Amino acid sequence: MLLMAALLVAAPHVQAQTTVTDIRGRQVTIPAGPPKLLIDDGRMLLALALIHPDPVSLITAWPHDSDRLGQQVYERLRARSPQLDRLTRVPSSAATFSLEQAIAARPSVAVYTLGRGPSDAQLRQFEAAKIPVVFVDFLSQPFEHVERSLAILGQIAGRTEQAEQFLAWRRARMARISDAVAASSSGRRPKVFFEAHAGISACCNSPGRGNIGTYITFVGGHNIGADVLPGASGRLNVEYVVSQQPDVYIMTGGPHLAKAGGYVVGPEFDVDESRRSLRAMLGRTGLGLLPAVKAGRVYGLSHQLLNSPLDILAVESLAAWIRPDLFPSLDPAATLRELNERFLAVPLEGPLWTTLH
Repeated sequence: MLLMAALLVAAPHVQAQTTVTDIRGRQVTIPAGPPKLLIDDGRMLLALALIHPDPVSLITAWPHDSDRLGQQVYERLRARSPQLDRLTRVPSSAATFSLEQAIAARPSVAVYTLGRGPSDAQLRQFEAAKIPVVFVDFLSQPFEHVERSLAILGQIAGRTEQAEQFLAWRRARMARISDAVAASSSGRRPKVFFEAHAGISACCNSPGRGNIGTYITFVGGHNIGADVLPGASGRLNVEYVVSQQPDVYIMTGGPHLAKAGGYVVGPEFDVDESRRSLRAMLGRTGLGLLPAVKAGRVYGLSHQLLNSPLDILAVESLAAWIRPDLFPSLDPAATLRELNERFLAVPLEGPLWTTLH
C-alpha cells in the first residue's frame, strides 16, 4: 500500500480527454494522457509558470527563444528542469513555420500564436497525424485575448482551476482601474507618446489602434499614435510627436536593445544602468522639446511584461504614470511581490520599469 501511494504521488498528471474552444473559435479535442505540448513562443512558459509548479514538464518542443523569456527566468527554469535545453527545437512564431518539424516532435497538442503557424491546409495534415492544434493569442490583441488564452492553456494542461484562480485575481485588479477611470469626472485624457523598443531603430515605433494602445485607453490616457496610424503599430516621425505636445512619454525596452544602445531594463541591469539608458534616449533630436520631458514624466517599461498574462504589471504601471490623479497609491512593486508569492513557479525580479528620477 505504501509503495502504491508513493507511485501515485510521483506519477505525472494524466489529463482526461476534453474539448476546448481555441481563440479562433475552433472546437478541438484534447486527448487523454500527460500533456506534451509544442509551443511556438517561449513566453508561454512564463504563462504556464503562473498555473503549474513545473511548467517545463508540460513541454516536449519549443523554440529555445530564451531572449523572449529573459535570461534570468530562463536560467531559473533550466536550473529547476535541466531537460529544458534538450527539448526538441521548433521555429518560433517570428520564424518560418515548419510542418515537418512540428509533426516529428509528436506533441500531444501543438499550441500556436494566432496568425502564425499552420495554414488551414496544414491543419488537415496535423489532423491526419492525429495531433490537435490549438491557437492562443498573447500578441496581436493581448488586451482582448490574454484571459481566454490563459484559460485555454489551463484546459490543455489540466490546470483549469489554477488558471481561474489567477484570472480572478487579475480580473479584480483590472476592475479597480476601469472602475476608477469610469467614475472620473475629468474629461481630458493626458496625451501619451508610447515608443516600443526604444533605440532599436530611428525614432519612433508606436502603437496605433488596438494592441498596446488599448491599454493606454483603458487606464485613462490618449495614445497619440492612434490618431495617425491605421494599424496596430507603425512609425511616428519626431516632428509629429513634438507637434502633439504629449504629457507623458513611455518607452519599452529590455536586454535585447543593449547592443543597439537602446533602453535597457531587467534583472541583468541595475537601476542606475537602466536610468542612464532611459536618459540617453532623450538625447535624440527633438525629444528634449516634449512637455513630458520638461515635466519629468518619462518612464520605461520592460517589453517582456507585454504580450503575456503578466500584463497586469504593465497596466498598473501605465495607470500610475498616466493618471496619478486617479491612482496616487497604486503600487506595481507590491503586485509583483504578490505574483511571485502566490502564483509564479519561478520568481520574476526587477528592475522591470524605470522612472526618470
